[in-house]
Amino acid sequence: MAAQRTSAPSAAAPALPTLGGKKSSYRERVADALRAALIAGELRPGDVYSAPTLAARFGVSATPVREAMLDLAKEGLVDTVPNKGFRVTAVSEKQLDEYTHIRALVEIPTVVELAQAADPVSLEALRPAAREIVQAAVAGDLIAYVEADTRFHLGLLALAGNAHLVEVVGDLRKRSRLYGLTALLEGGRLLASAEEHLELLDALLARDEDAVREVMTRHIGHVRGLWAARG
Repeated sequence: MAAQRTSAPSAAAPALPTLGGKKSSYRERVADALRAALIAGELRPGDVYSAPTLAARFGVSATPVREAMLDLAKEGLVDTVPNKGFRVTAVSEKQLDEYTHIRALVEIPTVVELAQAADPVSLEALRPAAREIVQAAVAGDLIAYVEADTRFHLGLLALAGNAHLVEVVGDLRKRSRLYGLTALLEGGRLLASAEEHLELLDALLARDEDAVREVMTRHIGHVRGLWAARG
């Protein structure tokens, strides 16, 4: 059995944001930032990270980091390693296939229906998030990309008025980790994927159901298609 790898402060350590402000508790903000780092691949599957090491990156004590990681363990994103920290769980190709299939079954028809049902003002309210996604792609900032992407997609689905659907899709997105983003960035295609969010909004505002379906199918397909290419 291969020896466990434990993360230590170094140049290769994940570049997590420093926390501050009063918008929410440290625990909530740390958990959100850790989720984004996990999804973006900044925290690597199989590696073990200690709470003190991650706390140093956040500029806070180890306690809120440890509590946040326990929350992520409940979500299946990390496993606890006694006396060492937390190991990032890996997602198999089979699991990714299943998550992507469920997302396609749920998200595509829901968003297509919004082409007729959604209020144009509510759709336009999502444009700033779509532009943030493009800006993050230009900067190659996967964590910022993931944060804006999550706000956009869950905000869009919320327009359907089904809170449980939003919760289910949010969980699937966390578990699938959006692995395709790294391949898109490395292949120089992240910007094109980012611009699909603006393309989707334009199709929704035009009430073009066929265009909405095509963009959504293409967009979700990035996750599975690029993972398979990497495997």
